[in-house]
Amino acid sequence: MSRLVYVLNGPNLNLLGKRQPEIYGHVTLADVEAECRTLARELELEIKFHQSNREYEIIDWIHAAREEAGGIVINPAAFTHTSVAILDALNTFEGAIIEVHISNVHKREAFRHHSYVSLRADGVIAGCGTQGYALGLRRVAALIEPVAVAA
Repeated sequence: MSRLVYVLNGPNLNLLGKRQPEIYGHVTLADVEAECRTLARELELEIKFHQSNREYEIIDWIHAAREEAGGIVINPAAFTHTSVAILDALNTFEGAIIEVHISNVHKREAFRHHSYVSLRADGVIAGCGTQGYALGLRRVAALIEPVAVAA
């Protein structure tokens, strides 16, 4: 299985660090990407890191992941609660999927308590801040085939 992992981010995460810092903190998405890339090297993973405010782009990346990736770490943001289309795309992916949320969605508005993505995810991380991405990468690394060790 491929050691490539797609890290996908949904709408408004391009404003991370600027939008509602009392909920999401001051770390930017560029900071998250840099941390993910550093950890990926440690875990002997390759990553493709993407963000979009457009549902169809996220679906296209999931379709691309089907052909080359062993795992997906996804923070679908608001699409979590609305997108059957993203769920359908994730259902076509055979590798490991970890759903990540920066805030604890269960302590927020009632509409945020339901996740379509969770119906496919192999694990869900919520409320751990941007550290959730590192936790998600570690879990995906554990779920995909280990690196072959030369004898």
